[in-house]
Amino acid sequence: MSRGDSWRARLSGVAAVVQGQQQGTGTLITPSLVLTCAHVIGAAHSARVVIPGGTEPQLCQAVWSDAQLDAALLLSQTPLVEVSPTLVTALVSRDRPEVHVPMGSVTTDRPVRGCEIAGYPQIQRYDGGRLELDQYTGTVLPLAGLIRKTMVFEFDRPPAPETSGDISPLAGLSGGPVYTGDTLLGIVRSVPRGRNHQRAECVPISQVLADTDVREWFERRLGREVASALGRHTATHRHEDSPYEEEYAEALVAEYRKTRIFGLDELSRRESEWDLDTAYLSLEAIATWGHRSTAASSKPERIEVLLADHPRVLLRGDAGSGKTTLVSWLAAHAAAGTLNSRLAALNGMVPFVVPLRTLRARSAGFPTPSQLPGAARLMIDEAPSGWVGRVLESGRALLLVDGLDEVPYEDREEAHRWLSSLLKRYPGTRCLATVRPLAVAPDWLESEGFAELRLLPMRDEDIREFVANWHRADRLNDPHAPQELEDSLSRQLANNPTLRDLARTPLLCAVICALHKVRQGFLPDTRWALYRSALEMMLGERDKRRTVATPEGFTLNIEEQQQLLQRIAVWLVRGGQNEFTWDQALHQLNRTLGGMPRVQALGPPEQILTYMLNRSGLLHELTDKVYQFVHRTFRDFLAAKEFVEGDELQELLRHSRETHWHDVLLLSAGHCSRKDLNRLVNGLLDAGDAVVVNSRGGHKVRRSLYKLAVLCAQHGAWLEESTQNRIQAAGWALTD
Repeated sequence: MSRGDSWRARLSGVAAVVQGQQQGTGTLITPSLVLTCAHVIGAAHSARVVIPGGTEPQLCQAVWSDAQLDAALLLSQTPLVEVSPTLVTALVSRDRPEVHVPMGSVTTDRPVRGCEIAGYPQIQRYDGGRLELDQYTGTVLPLAGLIRKTMVFEFDRPPAPETSGDISPLAGLSGGPVYTGDTLLGIVRSVPRGRNHQRAECVPISQVLADTDVREWFERRLGREVASALGRHTATHRHEDSPYEEEYAEALVAEYRKTRIFGLDELSRRESEWDLDTAYLSLEAIATWGHRSTAASSKPERIEVLLADHPRVLLRGDAGSGKTTLVSWLAAHAAAGTLNSRLAALNGMVPFVVPLRTLRARSAGFPTPSQLPGAARLMIDEAPSGWVGRVLESGRALLLVDGLDEVPYEDREEAHRWLSSLLKRYPGTRCLATVRPLAVAPDWLESEGFAELRLLPMRDEDIREFVANWHRADRLNDPHAPQELEDSLSRQLANNPTLRDLARTPLLCAVICALHKVRQGFLPDTRWALYRSALEMMLGERDKRRTVATPEGFTLNIEEQQQLLQRIAVWLVRGGQNEFTWDQALHQLNRTLGGMPRVQALGPPEQILTYMLNRSGLLHELTDKVYQFVHRTFRDFLAAKEFVEGDELQELLRHSRETHWHDVLLLSAGHCSRKDLNRLVNGLLDAGDAVVVNSRGGHKVRRSLYKLAVLCAQHGAWLEESTQNRIQAAGWALTD
């Protein structure tokens, strides 16, 4: 479905025929709510409403009317336009807001050109008087009706010759919507005589929403957030903004509507790209801060339900839990206008994706408002001057900040200042920010109105759905892939609780699917072994399965590739980075090749790096000469291997209080010898013991270090008795 087919876009411009004491026009606010002029319905409390080409005429009841303002709201018991089953659910459920048309006010003294009116005037009749919709273009003149608090619309050309008769040729246009783009600015009230029908006087939608009764009714029907979300339109840029906005939406969809199907590296890039609608799985989350109920009483709900309830969300999730996939899915669907049910209010908003890991790799600072469209490096020209500011001012921006944990610890306060300043300057902006669970304090964004959500592990039924989706995508690329492959894995997951527990995150579930296909059903039984097997699959077995000989003129074995990759990985971890350039990678290889004479003899470092980028399957190019690991977890796994092999456990332990190092510490346990594992576990316990508990957050820091020590200890088949005793004591402390 294209952006123009979204529900908000379909409601925009829909004009209804209203038959009250006289014939007029009605403006569809929601599929069942119509705004018209009070003089059209007169003293009656109801009117018949029909949308030609839509449903049958409906008797609608007046839920509000103001004769002085000359506006009224009519409510139908059934939708006046044909709706989908999912939308019907949204309309009839009290706890779900209706899909509604965007509404805005003019906040400038300058003329707003390119506006439109639609309606059913007397002059637009055919076949003996049958009604027909007419459409007019013109300019809203903010100063022309300022004293009388009316909105003046000047037609681009006289719509009809002025007559001296009792019936105006534009009779019936009363109540017709006045739009700029898809945004409703008001309704036509009258066409004064003496100006050759060149002007129409209108009721601004802002005055309707300013009425206490209307606002309370809207809050009950649509929710407080929707009732107060009145966009601000500041002047004359629609002609240049609208085409660019469409192009920007198309660029977002092109960038974020696809994802990669992990592990199927024998496929080409084109074949391995997976439509995000197929890949996306609605995960569960739980509110942990700033929810209407307390965190203790909050129950798990699908993430879309929770996002609909909160305009600003800090989403916490473990590695591979689906945070970035959610950001991509929201960006693509909000831009296309294809979100349904609970998240339909985001359709028509303008997503700005800020991948902090990418900015970090480019050594770029936090983006200013004008730099927001460029943060994601979309393939699109520069925006019209001031466009981003106009979007932010109008309250139509959806800010998606991915990877706050990618910001180095010492820079996170700067990240906080950047985000809070941006949102204070543009308070109507919706925002979703993602972060690892322990990277920032629980109340880090509380003052900016953020609720906090935590992504939960996949349920058994989620795992079944993910496995089905993964194999469906596989069969799209390989129609001959046997169904028995999926059936076999489904049985193993159903009958093996240990394997099922490993598959609780989308990343690990994808790894399991890929390994199961490659290894004909043999699967590891620990998380650490799962990553090791995935690396072996991608570094060694991939080309063997494809009977690829030496496409680069030589081959590197698994250990050689790991040695080269782990030097890049450890450099990234030490620098708090996730991305690197060609020159940076080449510098790291030059430092490593001196100890690898066989590899050094194969060719110059540039050729070795080309081999790694082409053959490893672990690296992919983000933009020209900028690369990253296919997932951050593989970076951490290889960095952990380098720390252990380089006898750098002490360096790891010095970073034990920094949460963005915890995954590296945990993964290092699987690489440790018996002696090193005891050093690692005792070092973590020592760090926990050294924490001053009565300091700010001290108790939480100590618990996190004890928990990390306990998890690391599980990797050991043998631990010294004294270490076992300390681990047991730490376990008791965690239960206090």
